[in-house]
Amino acid sequence: MAEVDSFQNLLAARMLLKTSLEKSRSVASALEKTGPRLEEIKQSLPSLEAALRAQKCSLAALGGHISRAVGPAAAVLKVFDAIHGLENSLSSDPSSDLYGYLVVVKRLEEALRFLAENCGLAIRWLEDVVEFLKENAVTDDHRYLSNVTKSLKILRELQANEKCARLDGGLLSAAYDKLETEYRRLLRENGVPLPIISSASSIVAPSSLPVFVIQKLQVIIERLSANNRLENCLSTYIDIRSSNARACLEALGLDYLEISIFEFDNLQYMESSLDMWSKHLEYSVKNLLELEYQLCNDVFEKVGLEVSMDCFAKIAIQSGFLAFIQFGNTVTESKKDAVKLFKLLKIFHTLNELRLDFNRLFGGKSCNEIQIPTRHLIKRVIDGACEIFWELLPQVEVHRGTSPPSNGSVPSLVSFIIDYCNQLLEDDYRLTMIQVLEIHQNWKHQKFQEELLRKEVCNIVEAIRLNLDAWSKSYEGTPLSYIFLMNNHCHLYKALKGTSLGNLIGLLGHEDETLFSDGRAMACSLVKKKLKTFNEALDGTYKKQSNWVLANKNLRKRICQLVVDAIVPVYRSYIQKYGHFIEKDGIKNVKIYTEEGLVNMLSSMFQPKMGKCYSTNTRHSIDKKSEIVTSQFPSTTVVA
Repeated sequence: MAEVDSFQNLLAARMLLKTSLEKSRSVASALEKTGPRLEEIKQSLPSLEAALRAQKCSLAALGGHISRAVGPAAAVLKVFDAIHGLENSLSSDPSSDLYGYLVVVKRLEEALRFLAENCGLAIRWLEDVVEFLKENAVTDDHRYLSNVTKSLKILRELQANEKCARLDGGLLSAAYDKLETEYRRLLRENGVPLPIISSASSIVAPSSLPVFVIQKLQVIIERLSANNRLENCLSTYIDIRSSNARACLEALGLDYLEISIFEFDNLQYMESSLDMWSKHLEYSVKNLLELEYQLCNDVFEKVGLEVSMDCFAKIAIQSGFLAFIQFGNTVTESKKDAVKLFKLLKIFHTLNELRLDFNRLFGGKSCNEIQIPTRHLIKRVIDGACEIFWELLPQVEVHRGTSPPSNGSVPSLVSFIIDYCNQLLEDDYRLTMIQVLEIHQNWKHQKFQEELLRKEVCNIVEAIRLNLDAWSKSYEGTPLSYIFLMNNHCHLYKALKGTSLGNLIGLLGHEDETLFSDGRAMACSLVKKKLKTFNEALDGTYKKQSNWVLANKNLRKRICQLVVDAIVPVYRSYIQKYGHFIEKDGIKNVKIYTEEGLVNMLSSMFQPKMGKCYSTNTRHSIDKKSEIVTSQFPSTTVVA
């Protein structure tokens, strides 16, 4: 039994050894196959070790980079919190504390500017960090990736909020809207025109703006202009101020400015319209637009002169000011007649009086819409006035061939031309006419002569004289011819006595003291010339009329006395004033009448010639006709 058990043990040991040997062979085979792989790993360990070390260094550097990115991000978050703190202040009404409100707006602008400058930079840094972490598959044991991603999300939201704050409906945009509303309120409530009752008429005075209002407008404009909202300020200002200016003009009653050309046939209505036009234009320029000009300069002082001038030009145009220029054009387009000359001279005088104001207010390029039509109007006025003036003489000459009044009365042409020339020589029109003629001559590159107006008026009066001579000869009966001449002489005497025209054409007049400013020699020459002209006119008239006869003694005496009264006092006054030039300077070849001699000479006119015999019937007939003449032409209308 014992041997059997030993044998069994040997067999078991044999099997164990066999199994172990097989395992050893398998292990040996496995080891043989694994050896090269281990060698390969052994060879790659140094490079793997270096890579791990590099990754460690990168992670260490990345931590510092993240810290640098998170710092600005934290500052951005802090500023964003401050912006939220401004919301309550910005929701208030600026009118209660405009300057405080502007301080808050400026803080908001600075905060949003900080966000705009720093938020984007921090976002770019953090985006680079996230990209690096993802590319390198870094584990998030230290929560780098999640923290950076969260910060990046917040910054992007802040950036979007900053942009929204500047867009319509955003916080800053809403603040600007409130400032614009306050700007509009200040203009409306402080610029309302005020009615003023003057002794002449009821007018509306333009309203200026108080200094404190101008200052508020300036700070609002400065804030809005810095944020590209200047155009809104300008359009609001122009709308409100031009509306106020238009209301001021409409209150004047300017319906007459829309008058048609055909309505100018009504002389009285035309003259009253021109008077109102002159007064209203002066008011518009010197008061209304002058005020708007100064306000534009003050309100937009910090923006620039060009902006303020553009603003003023639009206010002037939208106020309706150009209607005054159009009215002037309507006058120039009306039918051409002699009276139109005075209309044109009045227009020129008014515009010339306002010339400096026009140049100052409308001199900039912004006012071309006013400059161009104004220049055009002035040219039409000057051209039209000169055209009428130079046609006066031909028009008088044309009437020479017409028939005189059948009853020997004064022709309407004579009355009209004498009154017309007298009016033209009055200071109101004379100086203006000279200016117009001078400008017109300069335009034609012709030398202007100071005596141009006087010479032409003398030519016109001479044409009237020639007309009277021609007309007097056209009567069949000599008595009616004499009556015609007497009537016209009487009319001319009354019309010319003491007038500029009378002094110009024959009645001695006192020279203006300014004429002697060139020295005594010039004064002597003027006195000599004046006396010679008077003597020639007197001698010629006396020689011609000394052959005329007035048979009725009372009529003759009456007419001679009128002649004496017309000439002698004027002559006496002239000699008394300038006689010293004759005495001291020995003026020669000039006849000087004594007062007694001149009276005797004039009183001897119209005497019947001795030796003429008249029958009783003839004398009675002449006396009867004289009585008829006297009754038909009273003392106020009859003179030799």
